[in-house]
Amino acid sequence: MNEISIIAPDDWHLHFRDGDMLRETVPATARCFKRAIVMPNLVPPVVNAEMADAYKKRIIDATPPDSGFEPLMTIYLTNETSPEDIVSAKNSGVVAAKLYPAGATTNSDAAVSQLEALYPVFDEMSKQDMPLLIHGEVTDEHIDIFDREKEFIDQKLSVIVGKYPELRIVFEHITTKEAAEFVNQGNENIAATITPQHLLLNRNDLLVGGVRPHNYCLPVLKRNIHQEALRAAVSSGSKKFFLGTDSAPHEKHRKESACGCAGCYSAWSAIELYAHVFEELGCLDKLEAFASLNGPDFYKMPRNESRITLVKEDWQIPEQITLPNGNPIVPFFAGETVHWKLRV
Repeated sequence: MNEISIIAPDDWHLHFRDGDMLRETVPATARCFKRAIVMPNLVPPVVNAEMADAYKKRIIDATPPDSGFEPLMTIYLTNETSPEDIVSAKNSGVVAAKLYPAGATTNSDAAVSQLEALYPVFDEMSKQDMPLLIHGEVTDEHIDIFDREKEFIDQKLSVIVGKYPELRIVFEHITTKEAAEFVNQGNENIAATITPQHLLLNRNDLLVGGVRPHNYCLPVLKRNIHQEALRAAVSSGSKKFFLGTDSAPHEKHRKESACGCAGCYSAWSAIELYAHVFEELGCLDKLEAFASLNGPDFYKMPRNESRITLVKEDWQIPEQITLPNGNPIVPFFAGETVHWKLRV
């Protein structure tokens, strides 16, 4: 097989950041994705319809002409979010709301510290048929960072799912065997996104031979048994799993520092990385559903009409990219060879 043609894919979880960074991140995504769910954890966070609309306009201003790319906006839940905020957001075209436990990841300090206080919001989201996107980790200091996703399932997610069975929930960027099993065993309203880094790497790739800051993300990479569970999930062809890169750029000096930032910038070569994984797994025939069909079906959106073509061609991801402000950024899998390339 020397080329693959699939329905144009979407990215159901990414971080564009803001300001000057948009001139790099938006074109990188629009080169192969037709739509993307845009994360709202800016500073200040995007907490209402007005802020989401303003952010969308900034993204559109950075979008290449004639790309046909559409940003899908979300709002950031806080303990001050009200049911009325959900109605207003839904009426303005906001697609979903994002739940971050306070302190769980980048720019999450303003997020939810009392999950139960949001039950009226979840109830309204269920009525409005607005998906809840969850960063699923507890943040209790006494719980080991490698166990925080499993603890969130046991303590929080199972309760939310039981209380609101009609609420559509996306368990974002899952990283563990327990998460894959929870999604598989859940009702049809539970789905999950899976990133390229959690399919390609495990915690050895973060820690063995020295700390590798450009492989550091949150949720953190787990042991290989969890990586294998995620690879089994995507190769199963289950409609419950779909593409979400969690592409999260930081300038090189912010990654390579005494307290390095979490996030992998994968948008630059995302679809090629997924093809690389699916070929390794011997299931290239499952790539189209994962990348192009399962996401829009879950979100109740039309599938894209255009197509993309990937050709069998070895190429090397560059060691770094220069941002519009002149500072370097290191893309995920920098310097590595992948075996598929998007035909432009």
